[in-house]
Amino acid sequence: MVDASLEPRLDFVTCASPAGLHRMAYWEWGDPANDQVLLCVHGLTRSGRDFDTLARRLAGRYRVVCPDVAGRGRSDWLANPAFYTVPQYVSDMVTLLARLKPARLAWVGTSMGGLIGLAQSGAAVFARAMLAMRPHAGMLPPEQGFHLDKLVLNDVGPRLETGALARIGQYVGEPGEFASFDEAVATMRANSTTFGPHTDAQWAELARYLYPRQGDKWVKHYDLALSQALAAQTPEELAAGEQILWRSYDSLPCPVLIVRGAESDLLTRATVEEMLKRNPRAQAHEVRGVGHAPTLISDEQVDPVAAFLLS
Repeated sequence: MVDASLEPRLDFVTCASPAGLHRMAYWEWGDPANDQVLLCVHGLTRSGRDFDTLARRLAGRYRVVCPDVAGRGRSDWLANPAFYTVPQYVSDMVTLLARLKPARLAWVGTSMGGLIGLAQSGAAVFARAMLAMRPHAGMLPPEQGFHLDKLVLNDVGPRLETGALARIGQYVGEPGEFASFDEAVATMRANSTTFGPHTDAQWAELARYLYPRQGDKWVKHYDLALSQALAAQTPEELAAGEQILWRSYDSLPCPVLIVRGAESDLLTRATVEEMLKRNPRAQAHEVRGVGHAPTLISDEQVDPVAAFLLS
């Protein structure tokens, strides 16, 4: 039986960007000596606490680690917002993995977190290929050898629909300051209808770590400058990024579970079908009544993910 009172440990790892050093916070569940690691990486404006329900379910099997990606939650904000990009996030995750030293690594990535997982896997495949060709070169850090044992892509794939990206980009940079937590919950609820139906308690839980109290106000937990990196992306860069992600996806050496919200505007059913055709180790699960993205807070959504990771 899952212990509903189980709470995570908070720790930090120091990472580097071209603008300097920053600390990335991560929430850790389960035995810290367990070398079977499940890394759960959240979406664009979310936090590592999104995975509390899944982590409580799996903490007996895995050391579950849920980072707050740079610029969010308890992590530092970057000195230069131009580096709020997937390559920087991959670098940060590699630094975290170097500390965790997993013998086996599973990954759950929601939206942006799935893109980071795909990009990290692609970098690891390239690194291993280079080591195979030049085994004595000593040029590549050992942490680049980490590879995925299982990957869950929660409502994301190599192809992202531009209309959905534009919709998401509209609210990222909007100021968020509220006179009460209830007001913050109501605003998030109104802006998150694509999450599908939730109870009042679930909406409050989804908002709990996104609007920390500062003085007599409740404010967004993330750096509003995240929007600058999004706005700077050109159609040409997005197209080039898609090709890189497809190559990473095609080379995945592990089983993949693709979770899609049945009404998602970011991950279409046609893209899922192409993903299934291109990778025979992939399987798909569709969540009814949900768009982008399934929150993995209800048993109905957690059950298939947990079953895949425990199989």
